[in-house]
Amino acid sequence: MRVVVDNGPGKGRRAAAGKRLQPARPATSLRAATAADAPALHALIAAHLEEGRLLPRTLDELAVHASRFVVAIQNARVVGCAELAPLSKSVAEVRSLVVSQEARQSGLGHLMVDELGRTARRDGFARLCAFAHDPRFFVRLGFSIVPHTWVPEKIGHDCHSCPLFRNCGQYAIVLDLAREQALSGAGMGAAAGIRRG
Repeated sequence: MRVVVDNGPGKGRRAAAGKRLQPARPATSLRAATAADAPALHALIAAHLEEGRLLPRTLDELAVHASRFVVAIQNARVVGCAELAPLSKSVAEVRSLVVSQEARQSGLGHLMVDELGRTARRDGFARLCAFAHDPRFFVRLGFSIVPHTWVPEKIGHDCHSCPLFRNCGQYAIVLDLAREQALSGAGMGAAAGIRRG
């Protein structure tokens, strides 16, 4: 049995016999954030701090660095964000990756990391890194778990001032952009209802 999904305007899901009808997911677009998005970014990040996977960010910091974020928009609302933060001329980090509860399980996290990967390649970065308590999401995208010492840019930029330095519970995860093509296609950018704009 097949479920046909059309996420276009006014379309719903048609289910085969015996399946429940579910409402269609709203159309989603990805775009670069602007300083005007800082309050929405702050609210989204703050709402998910209790999950223990994000670091708090100040509104001022987000306004200054908004252009480094990609945002996912549904119904004119920011439902996801991710930042591409340069650590050096060759290494950038995926930070503050979050998708709102109601928009999860729709591939938005993959799409945003995919977009950051394209931006990192365009801007000449050789490696993309992330730090996460659960590395499985990134490993599925082609990242490799490495010792923290393999990302000295992160240690020098952020870790030395962290109270958990040398006792960190996060995994260091790296993608070699020069060799790896996991973020550049592999079907992720072709998800139904996703536009870049």
